[in-house]
Amino acid sequence: MTIRFTKTPAVSRTQPSIEADHLILRPLGRQDAALLHIYTSDRRVAEGTRSIPHPLTAAATQAYIDAALAEDREEDVWAIDGRPQGAPSFLGVVSLKSLDRNQSQIGYWVAPDFWHAGIASAAVKALLDTNPHRNKTVFAEVFQDNPVSARVLTNAGFDYIGDAEAHSLARHATVPTWTYLRKLA
Repeated sequence: MTIRFTKTPAVSRTQPSIEADHLILRPLGRQDAALLHIYTSDRRVAEGTRSIPHPLTAAATQAYIDAALAEDREEDVWAIDGRPQGAPSFLGVVSLKSLDRNQSQIGYWVAPDFWHAGIASAAVKALLDTNPHRNKTVFAEVFQDNPVSARVLTNAGFDYIGDAEAHSLARHATVPTWTYLRKLA
């Protein structure tokens, strides 16, 4: 795995590009807007997350990219780029949101056309192996009706720590979740 630290055009804070076996994690950029909008407009993607509304507006897509590029962002967002395996340059996202005490929360989604191909697992593994926030602990949560995402986490070494609930914008409801933790240091 190769790590290259690059500056995103609108940001003075660096965020690494991470090269893994068959994909690249690169900072989300404005060039990703069209596919980001198409993929997150799919109800299945939106309902798998807390924060993606459905239907998703073009303005909401642009606001998400603007937040990812902001210098004072709390969350680093990487585009999952499949070009090394001959796939499109945007397959989904993986992110790390900074928390206190050397902790972060990881999130991810992959467009439905690329489900069950190991992409989420590879992206999560690459991000954890690189540990760009230099965290000691990473948390994650998945909705309980999404056992595939739970498997991504357990296969990446996360331990189940309990049940909780989270509000989903797309579902307009509070949804039961499983919460996971992975110690890195």
